[in-house]
Amino acid sequence: MSKKVWDLTPLYKSYKQVDKDIERLVIKVEAFNENYKNRIHSLHSEVFKYAVGEYESIMQQLSRIMSYVYLEFATDDSKGAILNKYQTKTTVIQENLLFFELEFGDLDTLSQDIYINKIEKYSFFLESIKKEKKYQLSLKEEQILLKKDLTSNSAWSRLFDEYISKIEFVYDKKRKSEEEILALLYNENREVRKKASLSLTQGLKSSSHILAYIFNMIKSDLKISTELRGYESPETPRHLSNKISQQSVDNLIETTMKNSNLVSRYYTAKAKILKIKNLKDYDRYAPITKSTKKIPYKKAKKLVLGAFKNFDKQMYDIAKMAFDEGWIDVYPKATKRGGAFSHPTIPDAHPYILLNYTEGVRDVFTLAHELGHAIHQYLSYKVGYINSDTPLTTSETASIFAEMLLFDYLKDKFNKKELQSIYSSKLEDIYATLYRQIIFTTFERRVHSYDGELSVEKFSQFWREENSKMFGNSVELTSNYDIWWSYIPHFIHSPFYCYSYSYGQLLVLTLYTLYKDKQPNFVENYKKFLSSGGSQSPKELLSIFDIDIDSSEFWELGIKQIKVLLKEFEHGLR
Repeated sequence: MSKKVWDLTPLYKSYKQVDKDIERLVIKVEAFNENYKNRIHSLHSEVFKYAVGEYESIMQQLSRIMSYVYLEFATDDSKGAILNKYQTKTTVIQENLLFFELEFGDLDTLSQDIYINKIEKYSFFLESIKKEKKYQLSLKEEQILLKKDLTSNSAWSRLFDEYISKIEFVYDKKRKSEEEILALLYNENREVRKKASLSLTQGLKSSSHILAYIFNMIKSDLKISTELRGYESPETPRHLSNKISQQSVDNLIETTMKNSNLVSRYYTAKAKILKIKNLKDYDRYAPITKSTKKIPYKKAKKLVLGAFKNFDKQMYDIAKMAFDEGWIDVYPKATKRGGAFSHPTIPDAHPYILLNYTEGVRDVFTLAHELGHAIHQYLSYKVGYINSDTPLTTSETASIFAEMLLFDYLKDKFNKKELQSIYSSKLEDIYATLYRQIIFTTFERRVHSYDGELSVEKFSQFWREENSKMFGNSVELTSNYDIWWSYIPHFIHSPFYCYSYSYGQLLVLTLYTLYKDKQPNFVENYKKFLSSGGSQSPKELLSIFDIDIDSSEFWELGIKQIKVLLKEFEHGLR
């Protein structure tokens, strides 16, 4: 029987258990300090390997604790005080672990290389620490920053989540959640979309001062961190985390925007289908065929499982476990955070998926997307907790690939008119994942390069100017649209995160071409890639497919696939 709310008991049954684990963990960390602090430079490689294993075990236990607490909060924002309580407790423990990576980073290059070469299991993890050595601060400074995070970045992120979940969006004199209002922008009735757009804008405008202030504080916090650590730019820590270069990101943005005519070309065609002379921002996601059809969750489950089963039995089995064993919290509610995610947790448990399912076609693709993440996370448990942490550049691969599997599966089940609608939805998803996320990134670049605090009006000006580059003359951006930067959580939680979606999108389009062209052993190689988690760099991981992500032609291959889809869509209009 498919469950509709998640079961957190694989993590903990109660906070009483959490408290006992924290007590045990404090003792374990004290022993870890006694055994290894100020001694990393003198440890035999076998002893150091054992120490890294202990470190991994402690970090995994911390993740178990905070996964449970955060997932409780994600579905009930009244538990914010509880979240803060355990963040404080675990931060104290983390402070006492900071020395480990810092001491390894402080070793001379020869000593680092000896450990890296002799400890194969953790070689990439250690190599990553080595690369970040020049940005490390002293132990005392790192402890101060970690402690201060509770009242800086983490605090502003929590305030954003709690505040925006309480904003009143009024539609037809009824209060709607953010997710419900956003869902109305996909309604076939233009007047409904227009009213939903106005409702979203009015709700955001009433809170624009506080939302702008939160964004400014995130900007200031990142600026301080950039200056203290000597990062080349505010983007640098994200690129280090993603294990890619600034040049690679610049090439991605340049190639994408060079082909922005693909966006205006699509929306020009869509305006003709809808018979709307001036397509406005609230028309972007209008369905091109009129239908009141809803897709119940049960039907969505069947479609997604069918798509996965056609590709690989193991992927199907993991997805079925997710449905049957309480991995997923399905429906929106007043105290639940918006959006969707798959939280990886730890190898001893399983991933957890949060949805806000409202029975639209887009929700079905979101379900496939998050299950793709969960399958990736589940398979990567094989390489252990530390190595399972996947760079964002490749972590989006499985999710977007899962959407492509669903897209192909649905193509075979619809007539020409319905297929046109499916193509429209897919292209819009690609544009949202590729072009929109690139625009988010160029918007963030302008925000973070601005000297001083930005006013609401300045945020809105940058937002309009950057979005105009994507749409050209194909979509009229109304004044209501200007404030819509303020509800995007990634700007607050994870600055410069968004280009990772674009990276993943183009990567998937290239990989999917290899799959459709029947590259030998593709399915097995794909699962091997997922199972490797973050144990290698993206360049090394993808070499199994004979792909060179540093090649100048790499991004163009993905763009070519968009051109193919757009041409097929336009052909269907004839």
